[in-house]
Amino acid sequence: MVKKLKAMAEKQKKHASASGLFDSALAGQVKESAQQIWLAGMGAFAKAQAEGKQVFDALVKEGATLQKKTQSAAEEKFGEVTSKMTSMADDVTAKAGQHWDKLESIFEERTAKALKKLGVPSSKDVQALKDRIDALTAQLATRSKGAAKKAAPAKTAAKRAPRTRAAKKSAHSAA
Repeated sequence: MVKKLKAMAEKQKKHASASGLFDSALAGQVKESAQQIWLAGMGAFAKAQAEGKQVFDALVKEGATLQKKTQSAAEEKFGEVTSKMTSMADDVTAKAGQHWDKLESIFEERTAKALKKLGVPSSKDVQALKDRIDALTAQLATRSKGAAKKAAPAKTAAKRAPRTRAAKKSAHSAA
């Protein structure tokens, strides 16, 4: 607007014959234009003051909405990252467990091999011996019961049996 006024002033300088008339008309237009600018500024300030609280509240409301959206998006991403990390940790744990089991079996095999070379019986050998001892013990128990039953009737039968001649002679000669 100021540029327009300057352009008009230059035109009027060229076309106007009286310089005093030009100065007063130009000064009036500048004064009127400045007054309008001043009033527009005052109006904007008054409007901002009157609507400022409403605008501020609207901005706060929009900010809260934006914060909620941002927070929910961040929580969603955090959940995804957490699940991925948990999955990776489970995979690593499983692989480590497999390696640990493999190392344990290798250790057991080598230990068993070394003990076998030294002549130390394995747990299977000891268990086989225990089973064999239990079986032999059971056999002895059944045989000793059978022998005891056979021995008891033989003694009573000897008492009841008639004496032979030799037994009778020895019994008479002893008497």
